[in-house]
Amino acid sequence: MTAQLAPAAAPHTAPVPRSRRARRRPPQVRLLFLVPAVVFLGLFSFFPLVQLLRMSVSKVTAATLNGTWDFVGLDNFTAGFSSGQSTEALYRTGVFVLVVTILGMVGGLAAAIALRTTGRWSGFLLALMVFVWALPPVVNGSVWKFLLGDSGLFNTLLLTSGLRDTPLPFLYDQYWALMSVAFVNAFVVIPFNALVFRAALMNISPETFEAAALDGASKWQEIRHIMLPSVRPTTLVLLVLTIVYGFRSFDFIYVMTYGGPGTATNTLPFLGYLQAFVRYDFGLGSATSVVAVIGVLVLAAVYARSIRREESES
Repeated sequence: MTAQLAPAAAPHTAPVPRSRRARRRPPQVRLLFLVPAVVFLGLFSFFPLVQLLRMSVSKVTAATLNGTWDFVGLDNFTAGFSSGQSTEALYRTGVFVLVVTILGMVGGLAAAIALRTTGRWSGFLLALMVFVWALPPVVNGSVWKFLLGDSGLFNTLLLTSGLRDTPLPFLYDQYWALMSVAFVNAFVVIPFNALVFRAALMNISPETFEAAALDGASKWQEIRHIMLPSVRPTTLVLLVLTIVYGFRSFDFIYVMTYGGPGTATNTLPFLGYLQAFVRYDFGLGSATSVVAVIGVLVLAAVYARSIRREESES
């Protein structure tokens, strides 16, 4: 008698999870989700930049703005630098960016170290810093214009204390004006830098500070050997962002000094505005703006490279 063999059972195939099936979606389908962003950037970023480049190499005035633009090559760039306006504006922009970057980075790091601990007062100060950072530039600039005026808070304190007999010309002297506006810009960027630095410091393990305290490390040694190395990648990213912020700053200059006194606070962005929308020489203003855009693009490339390096090291 022979035993009848049972047929082999078909192998059980488990259903593919939905998340795995979604992960296998063709690349062409995933790229479709980028179409709205690409269209938006093309309409509101790429197209205006192309028009700006066209204007910078053309003779465009109020009379020819809606007509034919005559090609003039690099004449607009040559006119800006030969007259000295672009050269002086470039120098003032460099000084402005230097002051904003140094004060913004040092002040942001110092505030982050001071507010590293959690508590009621640190939470209140952080909320206050966010409020200062989130204020519209027009409001912030108007407040600082009042504070730095002849009858403002700072001059009132100086006159009352007897340190000076006359008010300091914060906004009316060619040297004080540029430094004053740069200080206000740095004051506004400090809260943002402090929040980012604080987030990096909060990622440091508490055991690290406990071990340093057991070894007898001072507060300065903790800052130098623990905190500064830990925030080094964040520092590089924030440095580029702060430089870009200072380089493209326009609103505080417009509200507080309007480029004055004379041309003391005429940076590249503000000079381009004056040439295009006050003197109606759109070609010359576009050429000045292109110089500013090139600087921002270089910094953007450095920023992207630093981000990729930080991602590869993490």
